[in-house]
Amino acid sequence: MLFRLVLACVLSLLSGSVFALDAQQARAIAAGDNDERIAALQRAVAQADPALQRFAQALLDDEVKFNAERVFIVHEGKAVDAATGAEVALPDGVEDAVNNNRMRRELGAVLAALKLFSPDAGLRAKAIAQLKDDADDSKLPLIAKAEAAETDPALKAQLTVLKAAVQVASSDKARRLDAVRALASSDQPATRSLLLERLAAGAETDPDVRTQLKLALDAVESRLAWGERLGVLFTGISLGSILLLVALGLAITYGLMGVINMAHGELMMIGAYATWLVQNFFRAHLPAAAFDWYIVAAIPAAFLAAALVGAVLERGVIRWLYGRPLETLLATWGISLMLMQLVRSVFGAQNVQVENPSWLSGGFSVMSNLTLPYNRIAIVLFAGAVLAAMALLIAKTRLGLFVRGVTQNRRMASCVGVNTARVDTYAFALGAGIAGLAGCALSQVGNVGPDLGQSYIVDSFMVVVLGGVGQLAGTVVAALGLGVLNKLLEGVAGAVLAKIMVLVFIVVFIQRRPQGLFAMKGRSAEA
Repeated sequence: MLFRLVLACVLSLLSGSVFALDAQQARAIAAGDNDERIAALQRAVAQADPALQRFAQALLDDEVKFNAERVFIVHEGKAVDAATGAEVALPDGVEDAVNNNRMRRELGAVLAALKLFSPDAGLRAKAIAQLKDDADDSKLPLIAKAEAAETDPALKAQLTVLKAAVQVASSDKARRLDAVRALASSDQPATRSLLLERLAAGAETDPDVRTQLKLALDAVESRLAWGERLGVLFTGISLGSILLLVALGLAITYGLMGVINMAHGELMMIGAYATWLVQNFFRAHLPAAAFDWYIVAAIPAAFLAAALVGAVLERGVIRWLYGRPLETLLATWGISLMLMQLVRSVFGAQNVQVENPSWLSGGFSVMSNLTLPYNRIAIVLFAGAVLAAMALLIAKTRLGLFVRGVTQNRRMASCVGVNTARVDTYAFALGAGIAGLAGCALSQVGNVGPDLGQSYIVDSFMVVVLGGVGQLAGTVVAALGLGVLNKLLEGVAGAVLAKIMVLVFIVVFIQRRPQGLFAMKGRSAEA
């Protein structure tokens, strides 16, 4: 008999159905004035009542009803007594428990506090993050208990900081001093905000505590400064990799072929819309599990679509204008307007949505205030891969040899049997295809619309000119340099002034060194 009783208790514990709330407690939490309900809820939290988690969740789900004597949880048409857990018939005349935003916020904080004891470390981490904004003295016993029981060092440190954040407002000076010293070891942005609030608002009047608050603030800010510096550096590299992708195609059409292609941005736009079409095809015709890999099919599709349009443009318009840069500028500008209007007519003037695959969503947390987005990391790696492939193509393949030969001496290349017209088409299509790859990459970090290319065409020309016309190494250095410089200046002068300062810098640099960072090597070079 005793064995059965023990077994029943164990099974009851494992099933989470132990009810220790009495009817009076349950009704005090479910009905009445908000202040009284919150006070009753906080008393139950302090007791670490095992039935509270289910009851609080039921309140959040609007599944709680009550009358003058009892409180009921109604789930999927079945009613149970909130105090005993026994299934009962729902009586007539019961009222719904109504929760305003304040009550819901408090219930969410209580659930987070109770999840501090979850066996799942991920759930505990989420609970700590949620409690950072909602923790107060009522939850301090639970936080202290969770800190003592926590086995994960990182989570234990976070709980220590969380407890100190609650204690820093204590009426006991010694307790506040201990809390401030504990906060001094934190590297969380929320800790800096808390310390600033305690100092700026005059909430702390004791001179000893204020001194410790200032010391703690200096220590926290020194740690956060590294995250901010690395964040600016990564953002600059990310912008530089985008500029590199955009400028690589232009390095061929303008740098090697001398064509001022003002439709380069619209070729990027075609690559972005090709990515959108591939995404829609995967969503409509393939299993849901295959959707995450649409980007793998979109990369060659974007390249081929833009390359095909580039080949048509070269054979139809550009080939008649070689050696006439002003005419190519005007012609390609007109083509860019036509392409934008064509896209507006076919797909509409509004932006279209391109969704990131699940493996490109989210980010990698390096520091408390530095998270590197997966899509940005992927673009940096993708830009490096495209650069390597393009360098190999130009330096090691037969097509690359022909392109370099035609670029350096068209007549001599023609004399030795090179079909210069075909090489021109292939080279222009290659540059257009790389622009399509840039559009595919940009679709993962920004809006896709008819005006996509207009945001990057000026920057891409600046990169090619600054790096040195026809020089891949110069394009790489200029793209990354301008990206990092732009982000550094944004932090000092703002986005608009940063753009102006970068433009002024390029103008002055080109006046001093017209050939760019890397000059062409040859008999006629004036380096």
